[in-house]
This record gives sequence, C-alpha cells and structure tokens, in this order.
Amino acid sequence: MTLDDVYISLGKAQTRLALETRLARDRALKGAAEALDGGREKILAANGRDVEKARAGGMKESLIDRLFLNGKRIDDMIAGIETVIRLEDPLGRIKAGWTLPNGLLVEQVTVPLGVAAIIYESRPNVTVDAASLAYKAGCSILLRGSSSALESNRALTGLFRAGLEAGGGIRNAAALADSGSRDEVDEILRARGRIDVVLPRGGRELIRRVVENAKVPVIETGEGNCHIYVEGGFDPDRAVEIIANAKLQKPGACNAAETLLVRRDALAALMPKLAARLAGKAELRCDGPSRRAIGIPPAGLTVNDAAPEDWETEFLDYILAVKTVDSADEAIDHINTYGTRHSEAILTHDMKAAEEFRRRVDAACVYVNASTRFTDGGEFGFGAELGISTQKFHARGPMGLEALTTIKYLISGQGQIREPG
Repeated sequence: MTLDDVYISLGKAQTRLALETRLARDRALKGAAEALDGGREKILAANGRDVEKARAGGMKESLIDRLFLNGKRIDDMIAGIETVIRLEDPLGRIKAGWTLPNGLLVEQVTVPLGVAAIIYESRPNVTVDAASLAYKAGCSILLRGSSSALESNRALTGLFRAGLEAGGGIRNAAALADSGSRDEVDEILRARGRIDVVLPRGGRELIRRVVENAKVPVIETGEGNCHIYVEGGFDPDRAVEIIANAKLQKPGACNAAETLLVRRDALAALMPKLAARLAGKAELRCDGPSRRAIGIPPAGLTVNDAAPEDWETEFLDYILAVKTVDSADEAIDHINTYGTRHSEAILTHDMKAAEEFRRRVDAACVYVNASTRFTDGGEFGFGAELGISTQKFHARGPMGLEALTTIKYLISGQGQIREPG
C-alpha cells in the first residue's frame, strides 16, 4: 500500500470516527488494551530484535533504555490506555456561548483536529500513547517511528489495530509508515490536504528537519536542555536527591536535567555530597568554582572542565554540566539564554525567589523544589502524551487530548439577515 492509499484510508476512517460516540471510542480502546495484554510475547520478541540490532550498531545504553521494553513498560502502556478511557470526552464541549444583540446564539464547540501524523524517535511506547490519544480525540493517525524501533512498532501497531476492530472500532484509524526510508518522512511533510497536523517528537535534528521542510501545519515539540538552580540555604541532602533523580533516573528522556546552576553560597555544602552521590554513575563537567568545591573527587567520579558548548547541549547521557552563579538573576538569564523552554527548576526555601523564578523563566513547565522528571503526560494525569510542546501556540507542555482538538462555531438563528452597511 502506498502512502497515498494510506492517506485516503486514514481520511475515510477519521470521517467515521468523528461521528462515533464516546462509548464506542472507549470500547474500541478497551479492545486495544486487551490486545496488547494478550500480545506480550509478540511485543517482547520484536523489541528484543530491535535492541539486539541497536547494540550491535553501537547505540549508547542511555538511548537503548528508551528503546527497551519489558513487562512493566507494557503494563504502563496498557495503564495509559485505561486512563485515557476514563478521561472526559474532549469532543462536543461547549467552551463558550453568547447571544448577540440581534438574537443569534453563538456557541464555541470542540471537534477533532482531523488526520494527524507523528514522527518520532526510538521510544516504542509513543506508538501506543499517540494512537490511543488520537482515537479518543476522534482523530486518525499516521505513526512514523524510527528504524531502530521498527519491529517493535510493527508489533504494537498491528495489535492496537486488531484490538480496535475487536472492540467494535475502526481499525484503519491508525496506520504505521514502516518503509524505513528517509524519503517517507519528506513525503509525509508534503502531504498538505491529506494530513491536518504533524507532530515531531525527538532530538534537535529531527525537529529542525520537520519545521524547516513541512508544508503541513506543525505542533513543534522540542529538545530538553533542562536546568536545576540551587540557592544557598536549601537542604543539601534534599537537593542531592532531587538532582540525582533528574539526571540518573532516565538520562535519555527530554525532561532529564542537563545543567546544574549553583549559587556561590551553596557550593561548599552541596558539591561534595553531590560528587559522592554521582560517583560511578555520572560525569560532571564543572566550572572552576564548582570543581574546587568538590576537592579531591571520590573514587569512580569523572570530573572535567566545562566547555562553553556544554551550556547549550542536551546530553541525553550520564553527564551533568555545573555552573556557579552569584544570584537568581544570573541563573534566570542563563536559563533563558541556553534553555529550550522545556522544564526548569529552582530549589529554594525563599518563596519570594521561587515566585520570581516562576514569573521570569520562559519554559513550558517551571518547578519549585521538585525534579524536572515529572514533565510527562502520564504524570500530569493525561494517561499518555503526544510529546512536550515547547512552542507557544494552543498546545504547550505535555500534550494530551486537548492538543488534538480544535473548535467549531455553531450559530443558531430565527431568520436573521445582515443588513447592508
């Protein structure tokens, strides 16, 4: 089947899906969840082939972790679908309504965005997350994952589609573009009139390629050069655990911390404890004051001098850049200069400083005294996510059902006509 055939099939499916009731959409998604549960062996076997190929090709372990599936991660995908099922119907909501002086009733109502395409890297869970959100929102979706996850995505999409059908739903509302050819991406980006929106989800090069070449409207997700800023007086033991979570728990995720900013009066208390906590687990790239505050590095800790390019790098690895600042103003200026408007955090007991940080930092998600790792659709209660939008249009931050809806104006009258003039 050519992509033209796929576009036609998705368009027809979306026309039907937009008219389905919430009950019918939820029933179909329940069928999809059951199909994934029953297809565990198939999923794990396919994923094993992808992981084996990735390791043979030299992919670093932090990125293999994004690719890897196990029973717990399949459980999480199924739980995500179940949460999406429980969410309120995003369609048919009257967001606003008013009556004009001439008696016309104007209502602003939510409707599906249409046919979506998502182009993403590595993470096979995105296949299920995106497909389930799209279906609930009345949208059909074209899934285009990376070649590194091809076998996993084929297994997941096949089971998801079969499950939709078993649940009385519309199988062709989800499709996988699986040729593996880079030309396929360019063809999707040119499909104006066939695809209503493209969502890129991945690293800097993928995002740039989509934004610069798309003829189709794009909801841009972004890379995550995320920061944690620590003020003097904050409990260093608590700070160390927050930083370690943000860096180590899943370093290949876009919400992992990449740069630590430490106010000068916090260095002495924080840096030796942090060095001990990260020993054998991460590399620190420090400026002069933060490196001197560590003293003699503990066994197993690699400490290197930070280079200027480190401040703008999304490492996606067990690497943390560390910079000393003299004030919250300096920290905020650094974040707004080098950050990617994704997720930023301050650790402080000064609530006035916290509010100033929240007010001035330009990011989709701004944290006070918590890890940046919570920027996630599942953690925010969306069940799943399409990605983290770092742009400033109608969707920003973790994108759930609302990102796949738009509005229609319904106007009711009693024979009104517009007079000349």
